[in-house]
Amino acid sequence: MIRIAVIYGAIAGAVIIASMVIGYAMSDGKGFGSSQAIGYLFMIVALSLIFIGIKRYRDRDLGGVISFGKAFQLGLLISLVASIAYIISWEIYLAVTDYAFADEYMAGMIEQLKEKGLSQAEMDKRIEGLEAMMANYGNPFYRIPITFTEIFPVALIVTLVSAAILRNPKVLPARG
Repeated sequence: MIRIAVIYGAIAGAVIIASMVIGYAMSDGKGFGSSQAIGYLFMIVALSLIFIGIKRYRDRDLGGVISFGKAFQLGLLISLVASIAYIISWEIYLAVTDYAFADEYMAGMIEQLKEKGLSQAEMDKRIEGLEAMMANYGNPFYRIPITFTEIFPVALIVTLVSAAILRNPKVLPARG
């Protein structure tokens, strides 16, 4: 089971990393663009490998039958490997860009605040909060758990759905 988790988690991680590189390249080196929806779409596509990994394990290693618990366990392991790959790729991106993300994020958030037409006192208060958050973001013990929470909840949902579907041996049965 560990072997399958590492293989499918690594492939999912590679797909996520490739999407990050493509997104960065398409934005002319100015960050990942503005669409979080596209980023999460790529995550879901990559994390569909959880379903494929569980199905492969069910069909080839367990004779076509898997319990929800065993499927869930394998899905979590695949999710963990993919999440670690995502975290490592994000850390590499930050290092390569000299942590420019924090400045770009701050500038974007300040621009959004200006568009809201807040009073100067309210702007100053919110900017102070953003500066404190970005100062914390410089600490990897703060940043890495945040990065983990970007991908793992999506992976958990895919795992739950995959385990629920694939516990039924009549769903996509193995071909003889």
